[in-house]
Amino acid sequence: MTPAADPTSSTQQAHPHLARNLANRHLQLIAIGGAIGTGLFMGAGKTISLAGPSILLVYAIIGGMLFFVMRALGELLLSNLEYRSFADVAGDLLGPWAQFFTGWTYWLCWIVTGVADVVAVAGYVSFWLPELAPWIPALGLILLLLVLNLPTVRNFGEIEFWFALIKLIAIAALIGVGAYMLITRFETPSGTQASISHLWSHGGFFPNGWWGFVAGFQIAVFAFVGIELVGTAAAEAKDPERNLPRAINSIPIRIVVFYLGALFVIMTVTPWDQINPEVSPFVAMFSLAGLGIAAHAVNFVVLTSAASSANSGIYSTSRMIFGLADSALAPRLLGKLNKRQVPVNALFFSCVFLLSGVALLYAGKSIIEAFTVVTTISALLFLFVWSIILLSYVQYRRKRPALHQASRFKMPGGLPAVVMVLAFFIFVLWSLTQKPDTAVALMITPAWFLLLALIYCFVRKRTPETP
Repeated sequence: MTPAADPTSSTQQAHPHLARNLANRHLQLIAIGGAIGTGLFMGAGKTISLAGPSILLVYAIIGGMLFFVMRALGELLLSNLEYRSFADVAGDLLGPWAQFFTGWTYWLCWIVTGVADVVAVAGYVSFWLPELAPWIPALGLILLLLVLNLPTVRNFGEIEFWFALIKLIAIAALIGVGAYMLITRFETPSGTQASISHLWSHGGFFPNGWWGFVAGFQIAVFAFVGIELVGTAAAEAKDPERNLPRAINSIPIRIVVFYLGALFVIMTVTPWDQINPEVSPFVAMFSLAGLGIAAHAVNFVVLTSAASSANSGIYSTSRMIFGLADSALAPRLLGKLNKRQVPVNALFFSCVFLLSGVALLYAGKSIIEAFTVVTTISALLFLFVWSIILLSYVQYRRKRPALHQASRFKMPGGLPAVVMVLAFFIFVLWSLTQKPDTAVALMITPAWFLLLALIYCFVRKRTPETP
Protein backbone atom coordinates (compact mmCIF):
# COMPACT_ATOMS: atom_id res chain seq x y z
CA MET A 1 0.00 0.00 0.00
CA THR A 2 1.26 3.49 -0.82
CA PRO A 3 1.74 6.00 1.96
CA ALA A 4 -1.29 7.90 0.78
CA ALA A 5 -3.60 4.93 0.83
CA ASP A 6 -4.88 5.17 4.37
CA PRO A 7 -5.34 8.62 5.85
CA THR A 8 -5.68 7.21 9.33
CA SER A 9 -2.52 5.17 9.29
CA SER A 10 -0.09 6.04 12.03
CA THR A 11 2.81 5.02 9.83
CA GLN A 12 2.29 8.02 7.64
CA GLN A 13 3.83 10.27 10.21
CA ALA A 14 7.17 8.63 9.48
CA HIS A 15 7.06 9.70 5.85
CA PRO A 16 8.46 13.07 4.80
CA HIS A 17 5.86 15.67 3.88
CA LEU A 18 5.98 18.49 1.37
CA ALA A 19 5.36 21.96 2.79
CA ARG A 20 2.02 23.68 2.08
CA ASN A 21 3.44 27.06 1.08
CA LEU A 22 1.46 27.83 -2.08
CA ALA A 23 -1.13 30.57 -1.56
CA ASN A 24 -4.46 30.81 -3.41
CA ARG A 25 -3.07 33.34 -5.90
CA HIS A 26 -0.25 30.91 -6.74
CA LEU A 27 -2.65 28.01 -7.29
CA GLN A 28 -4.97 30.15 -9.44
CA LEU A 29 -2.17 31.35 -11.70
CA ILE A 30 -0.58 27.88 -11.86
CA ALA A 31 -3.94 26.62 -13.11
CA ILE A 32 -4.07 29.39 -15.71
CA GLY A 33 -0.49 28.75 -16.79
CA GLY A 34 -1.23 25.05 -17.15
CA ALA A 35 -4.32 25.70 -19.26
CA ILE A 36 -2.59 28.19 -21.59
CA GLY A 37 0.35 26.75 -23.46
CA THR A 38 2.81 28.20 -25.95
CA GLY A 39 0.77 26.47 -28.64
CA LEU A 40 -1.89 29.16 -28.39
CA PHE A 41 0.62 31.86 -29.32
CA MET A 42 2.56 30.05 -32.01
CA GLY A 43 0.30 27.19 -33.12
CA ALA A 44 -3.07 28.93 -33.45
CA GLY A 45 -2.42 29.86 -37.09
CA LYS A 46 -1.82 26.21 -38.00
CA THR A 47 -4.96 24.97 -36.27
CA ILE A 48 -7.07 27.71 -37.89
CA SER A 49 -5.74 26.75 -41.34
CA LEU A 50 -6.80 23.14 -40.75
CA ALA A 51 -10.25 23.56 -39.21
CA GLY A 52 -11.27 27.12 -40.07
CA PRO A 53 -13.81 28.75 -37.73
CA SER A 54 -14.77 25.29 -36.41
CA ILE A 55 -11.57 25.44 -34.37
CA LEU A 56 -13.68 27.32 -31.82
CA LEU A 57 -15.79 24.19 -31.38
CA VAL A 58 -12.66 22.00 -31.24
CA TYR A 59 -11.16 23.98 -28.34
CA ALA A 60 -14.53 24.13 -26.56
CA ILE A 61 -14.97 20.35 -26.77
CA ILE A 62 -11.43 19.56 -25.60
CA GLY A 63 -11.66 22.08 -22.77
CA GLY A 64 -15.04 20.72 -21.67
CA MET A 65 -13.80 17.13 -21.62
CA LEU A 66 -10.69 18.00 -19.63
CA PHE A 67 -12.82 19.95 -17.15
CA PHE A 68 -14.46 16.63 -16.23
CA VAL A 69 -11.00 15.10 -15.78
CA MET A 70 -10.03 17.94 -13.46
CA ARG A 71 -13.25 17.66 -11.46
CA ALA A 72 -12.64 13.93 -11.03
CA LEU A 73 -9.08 14.67 -9.90
CA GLY A 74 -10.32 17.34 -7.50
CA GLU A 75 -12.78 14.98 -5.81
CA LEU A 76 -10.09 12.31 -5.52
CA LEU A 77 -7.44 14.61 -4.02
CA LEU A 78 -9.86 16.11 -1.51
CA SER A 79 -11.04 12.66 -0.41
CA ASN A 80 -7.64 12.15 1.23
CA LEU A 81 -5.34 15.11 1.87
CA GLU A 82 -2.38 12.74 2.29
CA TYR A 83 -2.34 12.22 -1.49
CA ARG A 84 0.64 14.04 -2.98
CA SER A 85 -0.38 13.63 -6.63
CA PHE A 86 -2.62 11.65 -8.94
CA ALA A 87 0.09 8.96 -9.03
CA ASP A 88 -0.56 8.37 -5.32
CA VAL A 89 -4.28 8.23 -6.08
CA ALA A 90 -3.71 5.64 -8.81
CA GLY A 91 -1.45 3.56 -6.55
CA ASP A 92 -4.02 3.55 -3.76
CA LEU A 93 -7.08 2.74 -5.88
CA LEU A 94 -5.66 0.72 -8.81
CA GLY A 95 -2.52 -0.79 -7.28
CA PRO A 96 1.25 -0.12 -7.13
CA TRP A 97 1.59 -0.85 -10.84
CA ALA A 98 -0.64 2.13 -11.63
CA GLN A 99 1.41 4.47 -9.43
CA PHE A 100 4.61 3.25 -11.08
CA PHE A 101 3.31 3.55 -14.66
CA THR A 102 1.57 6.88 -14.04
CA GLY A 103 4.43 8.49 -12.14
CA TRP A 104 7.19 7.55 -14.56
CA THR A 105 5.03 8.25 -17.63
CA TYR A 106 4.23 11.70 -16.29
CA TRP A 107 7.92 12.23 -15.60
CA LEU A 108 8.77 11.36 -19.22
CA CYS A 109 5.98 13.65 -20.50
CA TRP A 110 7.46 16.67 -18.78
CA ILE A 111 11.09 15.80 -19.47
CA VAL A 112 10.39 15.61 -23.21
CA THR A 113 8.32 18.80 -23.05
CA GLY A 114 11.03 20.47 -20.97
CA VAL A 115 13.75 19.54 -23.46
CA ALA A 116 11.61 21.06 -26.24
CA ASP A 117 11.22 24.21 -24.15
CA VAL A 118 14.98 24.48 -23.59
CA VAL A 119 15.54 24.27 -27.36
CA ALA A 120 12.74 26.79 -27.94
CA VAL A 121 14.13 29.30 -25.46
CA ALA A 122 17.50 29.21 -27.23
CA GLY A 123 15.68 29.97 -30.49
CA TYR A 124 13.69 32.86 -29.02
CA VAL A 125 16.82 34.43 -27.52
CA SER A 126 18.57 34.22 -30.90
CA PHE A 127 15.82 36.50 -32.28
CA TRP A 128 17.49 39.34 -30.34
CA LEU A 129 21.04 37.99 -30.06
CA PRO A 130 21.75 36.00 -33.24
CA GLU A 131 25.48 35.94 -32.54
CA LEU A 132 25.10 34.35 -29.10
CA ALA A 133 25.99 30.65 -28.90
CA PRO A 134 22.66 28.80 -28.41
CA TRP A 135 23.97 26.64 -25.56
CA ILE A 136 24.38 29.72 -23.36
CA PRO A 137 20.66 30.62 -22.97
CA ALA A 138 19.70 26.92 -22.87
CA LEU A 139 22.10 26.08 -20.07
CA GLY A 140 21.39 29.41 -18.38
CA LEU A 141 17.65 28.64 -18.23
CA ILE A 142 18.20 25.23 -16.61
CA LEU A 143 20.59 26.62 -14.01
CA LEU A 144 18.34 29.61 -13.28
CA LEU A 145 15.24 27.48 -12.73
CA LEU A 146 17.18 25.02 -10.59
CA VAL A 147 18.53 27.79 -8.37
CA LEU A 148 15.10 29.41 -8.06
CA ASN A 149 13.33 26.15 -7.20
CA LEU A 150 15.83 24.87 -4.62
CA PRO A 151 15.10 27.21 -1.67
CA THR A 152 11.33 26.70 -1.26
CA VAL A 153 8.19 25.73 -3.19
CA ARG A 154 6.95 29.30 -2.74
CA ASN A 155 9.64 30.37 -5.22
CA PHE A 156 8.08 28.09 -7.84
CA GLY A 157 4.69 29.63 -7.09
CA GLU A 158 6.06 33.16 -7.49
CA ILE A 159 7.83 32.32 -10.78
CA GLU A 160 4.69 30.74 -12.22
CA PHE A 161 2.56 33.61 -10.94
CA TRP A 162 4.52 36.18 -12.96
CA PHE A 163 4.99 33.95 -16.00
CA ALA A 164 1.24 33.30 -16.14
CA LEU A 165 0.51 36.99 -15.62
CA ILE A 166 2.56 37.82 -18.73
CA LYS A 167 0.46 35.33 -20.73
CA LEU A 168 -2.75 36.87 -19.42
CA ILE A 169 -1.67 40.41 -20.28
CA ALA A 170 -0.67 39.35 -23.82
CA ILE A 171 -3.98 37.59 -24.47
CA ALA A 172 -6.02 40.37 -22.87
CA ALA A 173 -4.19 42.88 -25.07
CA LEU A 174 -4.93 40.81 -28.17
CA ILE A 175 -8.63 40.49 -27.28
CA GLY A 176 -8.85 44.21 -26.48
CA VAL A 177 -7.16 45.28 -29.73
CA GLY A 178 -9.21 42.79 -31.74
CA ALA A 179 -12.50 43.87 -30.16
CA TYR A 180 -11.70 47.53 -30.95
CA MET A 181 -10.89 46.64 -34.57
CA LEU A 182 -14.12 44.65 -34.82
CA ILE A 183 -16.27 47.46 -33.40
CA THR A 184 -14.65 50.09 -35.66
CA ARG A 185 -14.96 47.81 -38.73
CA PHE A 186 -11.19 47.87 -39.30
CA GLU A 187 -10.16 47.29 -42.91
CA THR A 188 -7.23 44.94 -43.59
CA PRO A 189 -4.66 45.56 -46.38
CA SER A 190 -6.54 43.00 -48.49
CA GLY A 191 -9.62 45.21 -48.41
CA THR A 192 -11.81 43.12 -46.08
CA GLN A 193 -13.48 44.69 -43.06
CA ALA A 194 -13.49 43.13 -39.62
CA SER A 195 -16.83 41.36 -39.17
CA ILE A 196 -18.39 38.50 -37.24
CA SER A 197 -19.68 37.22 -40.59
CA HIS A 198 -16.16 36.00 -41.37
CA LEU A 199 -17.00 33.00 -39.18
CA TRP A 200 -19.41 31.65 -41.83
CA SER A 201 -18.96 33.69 -45.03
CA HIS A 202 -15.70 32.10 -46.20
CA GLY A 203 -16.74 28.53 -46.94
CA GLY A 204 -18.96 28.10 -43.90
CA PHE A 205 -18.22 27.24 -40.26
CA PHE A 206 -16.71 23.90 -41.41
CA PRO A 207 -14.88 25.06 -44.56
CA ASN A 208 -12.63 22.00 -44.79
CA GLY A 209 -15.39 19.55 -43.96
CA TRP A 210 -15.29 16.71 -41.46
CA TRP A 211 -11.62 15.88 -42.00
CA GLY A 212 -10.56 19.46 -41.45
CA PHE A 213 -12.52 19.46 -38.19
CA VAL A 214 -10.84 16.19 -37.10
CA ALA A 215 -7.40 17.53 -38.02
CA GLY A 216 -7.97 20.40 -35.61
CA PHE A 217 -8.10 17.94 -32.69
CA GLN A 218 -4.69 16.51 -33.60
CA ILE A 219 -2.93 19.76 -32.77
CA ALA A 220 -5.33 21.51 -30.41
CA VAL A 221 -5.35 18.72 -27.82
CA PHE A 222 -1.63 19.29 -27.30
CA ALA A 223 -2.28 22.91 -26.30
CA PHE A 224 -3.96 21.68 -23.10
CA VAL A 225 -1.01 19.62 -21.90
CA GLY A 226 -0.24 20.74 -18.35
CA ILE A 227 -3.82 21.44 -17.31
CA GLU A 228 -3.46 18.75 -14.61
CA LEU A 229 -0.50 20.57 -13.03
CA VAL A 230 -2.78 22.24 -10.48
CA GLY A 231 -3.46 18.76 -9.09
CA THR A 232 0.25 18.19 -8.48
CA ALA A 233 0.58 21.60 -6.84
CA ALA A 234 -2.40 20.91 -4.54
CA ALA A 235 -0.16 18.85 -2.22
CA GLU A 236 1.76 22.02 -1.40
CA ALA A 237 -1.18 24.44 -1.37
CA LYS A 238 -2.53 26.18 1.70
CA ASP A 239 -6.14 25.31 2.55
CA PRO A 240 -6.61 22.89 -0.40
CA GLU A 241 -10.26 22.21 0.50
CA ARG A 242 -11.03 25.82 -0.34
CA ASN A 243 -8.43 26.74 -2.96
CA LEU A 244 -8.37 23.61 -5.15
CA PRO A 245 -12.11 23.74 -6.03
CA ARG A 246 -11.80 27.44 -6.84
CA ALA A 247 -8.87 26.81 -9.18
CA ILE A 248 -10.58 23.89 -10.96
CA ASN A 249 -13.98 25.56 -11.29
CA SER A 250 -12.42 28.57 -13.00
CA ILE A 251 -11.03 26.41 -15.83
CA PRO A 252 -14.12 26.76 -18.12
CA ILE A 253 -14.04 30.54 -17.72
CA ARG A 254 -10.35 30.62 -18.67
CA ILE A 255 -10.97 28.49 -21.75
CA VAL A 256 -13.86 30.67 -22.93
CA VAL A 257 -12.05 33.96 -22.31
CA PHE A 258 -8.47 33.15 -23.23
CA TYR A 259 -8.74 30.43 -25.88
CA LEU A 260 -12.08 31.06 -27.52
CA GLY A 261 -11.92 34.83 -26.99
CA ALA A 262 -8.50 35.12 -28.65
CA LEU A 263 -9.41 32.85 -31.58
CA PHE A 264 -12.73 34.65 -32.04
CA VAL A 265 -11.19 38.10 -32.47
CA ILE A 266 -8.40 36.75 -34.69
CA MET A 267 -10.87 35.19 -37.15
CA THR A 268 -13.35 38.07 -37.11
CA VAL A 269 -10.68 40.68 -37.87
CA THR A 270 -8.95 38.56 -40.56
CA PRO A 271 -10.86 35.83 -42.45
CA TRP A 272 -9.53 32.40 -41.55
CA ASP A 273 -8.34 31.68 -45.12
CA GLN A 274 -6.16 34.83 -45.09
CA ILE A 275 -4.30 33.85 -41.91
CA ASN A 276 -0.73 32.66 -42.53
CA PRO A 277 -0.26 29.34 -40.68
CA GLU A 278 3.51 29.94 -40.54
CA VAL A 279 3.19 33.22 -38.62
CA SER A 280 1.89 33.74 -35.10
CA PRO A 281 -1.60 35.30 -35.39
CA PHE A 282 -0.67 37.39 -32.35
CA VAL A 283 2.13 39.05 -34.32
CA ALA A 284 -0.18 39.50 -37.32
CA MET A 285 -2.94 41.08 -35.21
CA PHE A 286 -0.67 43.58 -33.46
CA SER A 287 1.06 44.39 -36.74
CA LEU A 288 -2.30 45.15 -38.37
CA ALA A 289 -3.05 47.51 -35.49
CA GLY A 290 0.14 49.41 -36.32
CA LEU A 291 2.20 48.19 -33.38
CA GLY A 292 5.69 47.96 -34.82
CA ILE A 293 7.04 46.18 -31.75
CA ALA A 294 4.59 43.30 -32.22
CA ALA A 295 7.25 40.75 -33.18
CA HIS A 296 9.42 41.70 -30.19
CA ALA A 297 6.47 41.68 -27.77
CA VAL A 298 5.22 38.27 -28.90
CA ASN A 299 8.76 36.87 -28.88
CA PHE A 300 9.05 37.97 -25.26
CA VAL A 301 5.71 36.34 -24.43
CA VAL A 302 6.55 32.99 -26.07
CA LEU A 303 9.99 33.11 -24.44
CA THR A 304 8.44 33.45 -20.99
CA SER A 305 5.78 30.87 -21.90
CA ALA A 306 8.44 28.31 -22.83
CA ALA A 307 10.40 29.17 -19.67
CA SER A 308 7.18 28.74 -17.68
CA SER A 309 6.63 25.31 -19.21
CA ALA A 310 10.21 24.27 -18.38
CA ASN A 311 9.71 25.55 -14.84
CA SER A 312 6.52 23.50 -14.53
CA GLY A 313 8.39 20.48 -15.83
CA ILE A 314 11.16 20.81 -13.25
CA TYR A 315 8.60 21.24 -10.47
CA SER A 316 6.16 18.48 -11.45
CA THR A 317 8.77 15.83 -12.28
CA SER A 318 10.65 16.40 -9.02
CA ARG A 319 7.44 16.01 -6.98
CA MET A 320 6.40 12.93 -8.92
CA ILE A 321 9.81 11.27 -8.47
CA PHE A 322 9.75 12.19 -4.76
CA GLY A 323 6.42 10.38 -4.37
CA LEU A 324 7.68 7.32 -6.26
CA ALA A 325 10.85 7.15 -4.16
CA ASP A 326 8.84 7.41 -0.95
CA SER A 327 6.79 4.43 -2.16
CA ALA A 328 9.87 2.36 -3.10
CA LEU A 329 9.07 2.73 -6.82
CA ALA A 330 12.17 4.84 -7.47
CA PRO A 331 15.61 4.94 -5.81
CA ARG A 332 15.21 5.98 -2.14
CA LEU A 333 17.89 8.62 -2.56
CA LEU A 334 15.47 10.62 -4.75
CA GLY A 335 13.01 10.90 -1.86
CA LYS A 336 15.24 13.16 0.25
CA LEU A 337 13.84 16.53 1.37
CA ASN A 338 15.96 19.48 2.45
CA LYS A 339 15.22 21.57 5.55
CA ARG A 340 12.56 23.52 3.65
CA GLN A 341 10.76 20.38 2.44
CA VAL A 342 12.02 20.62 -1.15
CA PRO A 343 12.96 17.30 -2.88
CA VAL A 344 16.47 18.42 -3.82
CA ASN A 345 17.78 15.14 -5.26
CA ALA A 346 14.69 14.70 -7.43
CA LEU A 347 15.18 18.27 -8.71
CA PHE A 348 18.79 17.56 -9.70
CA PHE A 349 17.75 14.24 -11.29
CA SER A 350 15.24 15.91 -13.61
CA CYS A 351 17.58 18.79 -14.48
CA VAL A 352 20.25 16.34 -15.63
CA PHE A 353 17.85 14.99 -18.25
CA LEU A 354 16.89 18.52 -19.34
CA LEU A 355 20.54 19.06 -20.22
CA SER A 356 19.98 16.80 -23.24
CA GLY A 357 18.18 19.78 -24.74
CA VAL A 358 21.53 21.57 -24.93
CA ALA A 359 22.96 18.65 -26.94
CA LEU A 360 19.98 18.74 -29.33
CA LEU A 361 20.89 22.31 -30.30
CA TYR A 362 23.90 20.89 -32.15
CA ALA A 363 22.31 17.71 -33.46
CA GLY A 364 21.20 19.06 -36.83
CA LYS A 365 17.90 19.58 -38.61
CA SER A 366 17.01 15.90 -38.98
CA ILE A 367 17.09 15.44 -35.21
CA ILE A 368 14.80 18.44 -34.73
CA GLU A 369 12.35 16.94 -37.22
CA ALA A 370 12.48 13.64 -35.35
CA PHE A 371 11.97 15.61 -32.16
CA THR A 372 8.56 16.69 -33.46
CA VAL A 373 7.54 13.04 -33.34
CA VAL A 374 8.95 12.74 -29.81
CA THR A 375 6.86 15.68 -28.56
CA THR A 376 3.81 14.05 -30.14
CA ILE A 377 4.63 10.93 -28.13
CA SER A 378 4.68 13.10 -25.00
CA ALA A 379 1.18 14.36 -25.73
CA LEU A 380 -0.01 10.78 -26.28
CA LEU A 381 1.39 9.86 -22.88
CA PHE A 382 -0.57 12.74 -21.32
CA LEU A 383 -3.73 11.09 -22.69
CA PHE A 384 -2.69 7.97 -20.76
CA VAL A 385 -2.25 9.98 -17.56
CA TRP A 386 -5.65 11.66 -17.94
CA SER A 387 -7.25 8.25 -18.56
CA ILE A 388 -5.65 6.82 -15.41
CA ILE A 389 -7.18 9.67 -13.39
CA LEU A 390 -10.63 8.73 -14.71
CA LEU A 391 -10.11 5.00 -14.07
CA SER A 392 -9.00 5.85 -10.53
CA TYR A 393 -12.24 7.77 -10.09
CA VAL A 394 -14.25 4.70 -11.19
CA GLN A 395 -12.46 2.58 -8.56
CA TYR A 396 -12.96 5.30 -5.96
CA ARG A 397 -16.70 5.22 -6.56
CA ARG A 398 -16.68 1.42 -6.26
CA LYS A 399 -14.40 1.10 -3.21
CA ARG A 400 -15.24 4.27 -1.25
CA PRO A 401 -18.96 5.04 -1.80
CA ALA A 402 -19.20 6.66 1.64
CA LEU A 403 -16.40 9.11 0.82
CA HIS A 404 -18.10 9.96 -2.45
CA GLN A 405 -21.42 10.62 -0.72
CA ALA A 406 -19.70 12.84 1.85
CA SER A 407 -17.73 14.79 -0.78
CA ARG A 408 -18.51 18.48 -1.11
CA PHE A 409 -16.81 18.63 -4.50
CA LYS A 410 -18.43 15.81 -6.49
CA MET A 411 -17.57 15.34 -10.15
CA PRO A 412 -20.57 16.47 -12.24
CA GLY A 413 -22.06 13.71 -14.37
CA GLY A 414 -20.47 10.92 -12.34
CA LEU A 415 -19.71 7.63 -14.08
CA PRO A 416 -21.61 8.44 -17.33
CA ALA A 417 -19.33 11.48 -17.73
CA VAL A 418 -16.29 9.23 -17.31
CA VAL A 419 -17.51 6.98 -20.13
CA MET A 420 -18.11 10.03 -22.34
CA VAL A 421 -14.60 11.44 -21.77
CA LEU A 422 -12.88 8.07 -22.29
CA ALA A 423 -14.82 7.67 -25.55
CA PHE A 424 -13.57 11.11 -26.57
CA PHE A 425 -9.97 10.07 -25.84
CA ILE A 426 -10.46 7.05 -28.11
CA PHE A 427 -11.67 9.43 -30.81
CA VAL A 428 -8.54 11.57 -30.36
CA LEU A 429 -6.33 8.49 -30.66
CA TRP A 430 -8.16 7.55 -33.85
CA SER A 431 -7.67 11.07 -35.23
CA LEU A 432 -3.93 10.72 -34.65
CA THR A 433 -3.86 7.74 -37.03
CA GLN A 434 -4.96 9.98 -39.89
CA LYS A 435 -1.61 11.79 -40.31
CA PRO A 436 1.73 10.03 -41.05
CA ASP A 437 3.82 11.83 -38.40
CA THR A 438 1.34 11.28 -35.56
CA ALA A 439 0.68 7.72 -36.72
CA VAL A 440 4.40 6.99 -36.34
CA ALA A 441 4.26 8.35 -32.79
CA LEU A 442 1.34 6.02 -32.04
CA MET A 443 3.38 3.03 -33.16
CA ILE A 444 6.45 4.04 -31.11
CA THR A 445 4.64 4.82 -27.85
CA PRO A 446 3.96 1.17 -26.80
CA ALA A 447 7.73 0.67 -26.52
CA TRP A 448 7.75 2.98 -23.46
CA PHE A 449 5.12 0.90 -21.67
CA LEU A 450 6.96 -2.32 -22.52
CA LEU A 451 10.12 -0.84 -20.98
CA LEU A 452 8.18 0.21 -17.86
CA ALA A 453 6.67 -3.26 -17.56
CA LEU A 454 10.12 -4.88 -17.60
CA ILE A 455 11.48 -2.42 -15.02
CA TYR A 456 8.41 -2.84 -12.83
CA CYS A 457 8.87 -6.61 -12.71
CA PHE A 458 12.40 -6.04 -11.39
CA VAL A 459 11.24 -3.40 -8.89
CA ARG A 460 8.47 -5.56 -7.46
CA LYS A 461 10.86 -8.49 -6.98
CA ARG A 462 13.07 -6.27 -4.84
CA THR A 463 10.20 -4.65 -2.94
CA PRO A 464 7.29 -7.11 -2.81
CA GLU A 465 3.87 -5.64 -2.24
CA THR A 466 2.78 -5.58 1.34
CA PRO A 467 -0.60 -7.13 2.07
